[in-house]
Amino acid sequence: MFRTLLPPLLALLITACSSTPEPPPPRQSGAFDGFYQQWRGVPYRMGGTDRAGLDCSAFTQLAYQHVLGFELPRTTESQANLGKPVDRYRLQYGDLVFFKTGWQQYHVGIYTGAGEFIHTSTSKGVIRSRLDNVYWNSRYWQARRLTQ
Repeated sequence: MFRTLLPPLLALLITACSSTPEPPPPRQSGAFDGFYQQWRGVPYRMGGTDRAGLDCSAFTQLAYQHVLGFELPRTTESQANLGKPVDRYRLQYGDLVFFKTGWQQYHVGIYTGAGEFIHTSTSKGVIRSRLDNVYWNSRYWQARRLTQ
């Protein structure tokens, strides 16, 4: 009897112990691109949250709210604690990307694929930039994937 029960028990244990990949977040590829087009060029303004000017965390907060209906906290530091960490080489469309831009200064944007992210630049407003840009590459800190 033990010999007849052993194979099914082993199969059950192996199945229970194996990890299945997490399903991708429910995002439409391109959804953030439409939001970006609506906000492109809006100037940077520290603490700003509207078309008169906004900062990086307000941009990501508004984008996630409008595109996914997902409420993000207001500050970059709070957003950096959400979701799960993601290796840089495993970034997916919609992941938050974070940078250390000063001793206690942080910056956040939204990864849009092909090595690019959208964010609010202090000099150019809402723009699309490349992760491999010398400035951003040297300041890259982490990425987070938010699941609903």
